[in-house]
Amino acid sequence: MSPDRVDTVKAWIADENGHKLIGAVPPGWTIEVYPGGRAELPSDPATLEFWNAPFLATSRVVGLLEQMPALRVVQLMSAGVDAWLGKVPDRVTLCDARGVHDSSTAEWAAAAMLAHVRNFPAFARAQAERRWAQAATDELAGKRVLIVGAGSIGLALAARLAPFDVEITLVARSARDGVAPVERLPVLLPRADVVVLLVPLTPHTRGLVDAQFLAAMPDGALLVNAARGPVVDTAALVAECSSGRLNAALDVTDPEPLPADHPLWTLPNVFVTPHVAGSVAGLHRRAFALVGDQLRRYAAGEPLINVVTGDY
Repeated sequence: MSPDRVDTVKAWIADENGHKLIGAVPPGWTIEVYPGGRAELPSDPATLEFWNAPFLATSRVVGLLEQMPALRVVQLMSAGVDAWLGKVPDRVTLCDARGVHDSSTAEWAAAAMLAHVRNFPAFARAQAERRWAQAATDELAGKRVLIVGAGSIGLALAARLAPFDVEITLVARSARDGVAPVERLPVLLPRADVVVLLVPLTPHTRGLVDAQFLAAMPDGALLVNAARGPVVDTAALVAECSSGRLNAALDVTDPEPLPADHPLWTLPNVFVTPHVAGSVAGLHRRAFALVGDQLRRYAAGEPLINVVTGDY
C-alpha cells in the first residue's frame, strides 16, 4: 500500500484492550473489534483489509475468509498456524505471533519439569487430603533434556534451563550449528531423561511421537508436550503411562478439550493443564504491540515480519 494513501482503510483487532495497546494508528485507518466466538461482526467483512484474527481459530472464524475479498493481511495471536494452512488465499499474507509466547511457554515447560521431578502433584494431592507426606524427591540437576523444536520458544526454554545444571540437546527439522536434525532422534531419545515437544503441527510432525518414539525413551523419562495435541499418538502415550514406564506433562491433548472420562485425567504420573502455557498477564501487551507494529508496517508499505511460508 502506498504511504500517501488517504482513503479509509479498515482493520479488525481481536480484543477491545487492543485499542490502547497497538500504539499509533496510521491516518485514514478505522480500527474495529471482532473477538470471534459468537460475537456479531462489527461491519461488512467485504471491505476489511487487515485482520488481527481471534486467538481461537474456530471454523466459523476461519470461514470468514470467504467473505473478505479486500483482505491483504491476517495477523494471528498464536505461534501455531495449523488451523489456517491451506485456507488463506494467495493474495493474503499470513503472519504468526512468533516471539509473543516465547517467555510464557518456556516458563510453563520449565515449571512442568520442576513440578514433576520435585513431586509437586503428589504433594498437592496429599495437601488436599490434609496428609503430611514427607518424602525425598528427584531433582532437575544432572538431567539430560531433549528439546524437539529449536524455534524461538525452544531457544527460550534452553536459556531458562541453563542455570539448572542440565544437559540440553536441541533438535529441529534440519541440522544447524548447535542443533541436531530430526533424523537423529532414534539415537538421542534413549539417553534423554526429559523430552520437550515445541514443534509446530504440520504434516511432518502430526503423530511424530508414536509408539516407536515412546518406546525409544528410557524407563522413567518424562514427556512434556507444549506443542499441539496431535503431535502425540494419545493411545500410545496412555499405554506407556498406564504401565508406569513413562511420565507426561501435557498442556495440549488430542482430543482437546480432554473429555471428562479420558484415562489421562486419572493417571498419577500424568500432569495436565488446559492449554494455558501462553495464557499469562503479559500476553495482550506483547501480542498487540506486534499487531500495531505490523499494521504500521503495512500502512507504510514496509515488509511485514513473522510471515508464514510453507507449513510455518
